[in-house]
Amino acid sequence: MYFLVRFCIKILKKIKKILIIIQRSNGDVFLSSNLIAVLKKYYESVEIDLLINNDTYSIAKLLPEINHIHQFSYFEKKHNRWIQEKNIIKKIFRNYDLSINLTASDRSVIYALFASKNSISAIEKNKFKSWWKFLFLSHSYYFNSSDHILINNSQPLKCLKIKYENVLNSLIVSDETILNVKRKLDDKGINDFIIFHPSAQYNYKIYPKKLRNKLLDDLNKLGIPILITGSNSLIDMKIKKEIPKAENIYDFIGQTSLEEYFALSQLSFAYIGMDTLNMHIAASQNKYIFAIFGPTKLSMWSPWSNISQKATKVDKPLQSYDNITIFQSSLPCEVCGITGCGSNHSKDKVNFVIKPEEIFNEVEKWYIKMKH
Repeated sequence: MYFLVRFCIKILKKIKKILIIIQRSNGDVFLSSNLIAVLKKYYESVEIDLLINNDTYSIAKLLPEINHIHQFSYFEKKHNRWIQEKNIIKKIFRNYDLSINLTASDRSVIYALFASKNSISAIEKNKFKSWWKFLFLSHSYYFNSSDHILINNSQPLKCLKIKYENVLNSLIVSDETILNVKRKLDDKGINDFIIFHPSAQYNYKIYPKKLRNKLLDDLNKLGIPILITGSNSLIDMKIKKEIPKAENIYDFIGQTSLEEYFALSQLSFAYIGMDTLNMHIAASQNKYIFAIFGPTKLSMWSPWSNISQKATKVDKPLQSYDNITIFQSSLPCEVCGITGCGSNHSKDKVNFVIKPEEIFNEVEKWYIKMKH
């Protein structure tokens, strides 16, 4: 047995080409950065490719040292399902020395099996669903929804016997991008500022307009520029029309690319806003964070602290750890009654019970302390 393990490790050391499959959201892709960084450091001259959903391409292309990105389209699945599957499998078939799949879905596991003889994947704890995955994969691990997504994404490193730290790496943006962002700030006479990000991928995660505008009215009184950020999505454009006019409120929605947002976040004092990719970007840069959560599962998606290399597993209306303050605004779930259930139950909106004054009080205490 000892010699077999030594033999397997020796083979894995020769790995030159890896495929990582991440068929989930923007946050999942971004929080795979530690896994990628450790693999790049451990395997000399390795090429790493990704297989992602095409709606996460904008973040995937910013990950450092990625050789190639394969894209899966749900639109194509709906209209030309088998053609798309055939083309993806043709491109990846036995083209890799190692495949790593970070989700337990059947499709993603099949991709991993086709891509390499050496395959690692997350699987469900339900043996009825996962027996065949356990049988055919080289290594498998249970995806644990009680663990943070960064910890789940690092499990393949344990399978490979590679030592690592749980760190959320920030992406490096170019000097040119930073200069472009500084010019935009200079044009508006902005030096120091706080980011307020009011949007998310789904409506049910968004702090309602009435409460949001009351919070902005309070934040305006701090006397520091509050930059409202967002993309060109329909959700963001709707919010853009609802932003109140105030002396220290600046509308930056739709005015930065994703790479420019990384630079903007890097230059900011703090992040205030919703549970979304932008929150994780701020966490990777060790910014002070005031995160407003709806029904999202905190144990998996709370902001990661690089200071103590942990997130929270506790559900509370208000809690702080290191540089992070969380407001869990729908506690407990109004549908199932479970605290932090992680589901919107197909509802477009949920009730937020955290008051704007409670959020502002925490921000004001931090700001006064920071100034002194």
